[in-house]
Amino acid sequence: MKSEVDAKKRRVLLIEDGSGDVRLTKEAFREANLSVDIDVASDGIEAMVFLKKTLGDHEAGLPEIILLDLNLPKMDGREVLAQIKEDPRLRLIPTIILTTSTAEADIRKAYELRANCYLTKPVQLEDFEELVRSINDFWLEKAQLTAPGHPS
Repeated sequence: MKSEVDAKKRRVLLIEDGSGDVRLTKEAFREANLSVDIDVASDGIEAMVFLKKTLGDHEAGLPEIILLDLNLPKMDGREVLAQIKEDPRLRLIPTIILTTSTAEADIRKAYELRANCYLTKPVQLEDFEELVRSINDFWLEKAQLTAPGHPS
């Protein structure tokens, strides 16, 4: 049986291969919202395996949002985004691109693949922490999200 504290946990999937960015993102979320649990996939294949596995595991549940880097080993972020948005059980999960690229072609392609948002990672630590706080404030506190995994 889940406790009241567990019931309020918010799940985020971070798909990121940079260990420093993973650590910074986790720390920034911990400061912004103690109720966030972050699952990490370090490449595109690992991310898709995780998502497919959680589709069948109702206890674990799917993440409420996905933070996706574009430049990943094995399967890049564009391919991951395409697979997420093609799957009716996953497409409702807001997928936020969080990357270093400011290239217009990357931004355009992400939105063509139905990314919900495209954010560029700031270089300065304080700016990165502020960006993570804003992601938490908007996507986990203000936005009304639907339960993923239930195709219409």
